[in-house]
Amino acid sequence: MTDDASGDLPVTGSVVVPAGALSWRFSRSSGPGGQGVNTADSRVELSVAPLELPGLSDPHRARLAARLGDRLVEGVLTIAASEHRQQLRNRQAARERMAAVLRAALAPPAPARRRTKPTRGSQERRIQAKKQRGQLKKQRGSWD
Repeated sequence: MTDDASGDLPVTGSVVVPAGALSWRFSRSSGPGGQGVNTADSRVELSVAPLELPGLSDPHRARLAARLGDRLVEGVLTIAASEHRQQLRNRQAARERMAAVLRAALAPPAPARRRTKPTRGSQERRIQAKKQRGQLKKQRGSWD
């Protein structure tokens, strides 16, 4: 990924968000920053409609819809960045975060866990520990 805050946004090897699909909005950031915080529009909101991106297959669209469903507002995903004082650095942070969110949503699901039986040794150790604990409790109750 380049440090450029404009241009196409590479997500994976096969998925690239074109620059025309990215929508930017700038506003004043809250928090410290002295006099500049009241004048500089350093807060950045980056929006994209991920389900309308060109080059996505139907399974990718379905996966995006399922994983980003609660984050989409009218089909648009918005990422805000205001942690830096400079607008350019906030733009870079928003682009990186957008790419990370889309990359995570497009990732194939993890393979299902193969169920295994406990080994005989682990079962025997468990039973032995239970018996030992029971013996200890049995010894507590009797007074001679």
